[in-house]
Amino acid sequence: MKKYAFIPARYQSSRFPGKPLALIAGKPMIQRVYERAALCTQLSDVFVATDDERISACVKGFGGKVIITDSNLRSGTDRIAKAALTLGLNQKDIIVNIQGDQPIFDPDIVSQLVGPFENEDNISMTTLKYKILDRTDINNPNHVKVVTDSQGFAIYFSRYPIPYLRDAGAGFTHYKHLGFYGYRMDFLLRFTNLSEGVLEAAEKLEQLRALENGFKIRVIETSSDSVEVDVPEDVDRVEKIINTQYGQYPQ
Repeated sequence: MKKYAFIPARYQSSRFPGKPLALIAGKPMIQRVYERAALCTQLSDVFVATDDERISACVKGFGGKVIITDSNLRSGTDRIAKAALTLGLNQKDIIVNIQGDQPIFDPDIVSQLVGPFENEDNISMTTLKYKILDRTDINNPNHVKVVTDSQGFAIYFSRYPIPYLRDAGAGFTHYKHLGFYGYRMDFLLRFTNLSEGVLEAAEKLEQLRALENGFKIRVIETSSDSVEVDVPEDVDRVEKIINTQYGQYPQ
């Protein structure tokens, strides 16, 4: 059972066109994400999956591996599935989806993400959650929230604060969903062949497609947050974090 990371990357973005190539402390963001992934010792290899020649050229320029996929694919997950098929990976291999807007994630996150595949039976899909420390994040729709059952499987994901606290002042720990996923190869192919779900369309969250179709998602709590770059203004915030907290990593 080998483990491969794929970073889906597209040039077009309504909020931040050309985001993968945006410079962060002197390096394109896609390079920073790739280099973070390369620090994950459990991975057999790392690939960027893109439909854009500019991104492909950038990845090749810094020595990374890239696979060109069709431009008409509906999501990054579909892009990853097509790239994995191109490589002819084993049906039981583990595919790790690392979002291309996570330039300073902790490499240990990947070890946590793939752990259940090695230690638990019948796991098809995994993801991560992080305890919300800043209470303003609870009401931020850009921070997806997740609730889990007593066994650590997802009950629901939402941009809305879940659960809703009926009693004002009631104490409850809310969790932010981190957009990293692990799949068995055979499940990834099955997942991408499913039609878009009603809840998925409403929330614009494709992980809900799995829940709507009766599949379980194992959710692992991590102590490492991951800062996303959603809009150009986020670049400055990430650069400040690199300068103050991540000096021990390649710059």
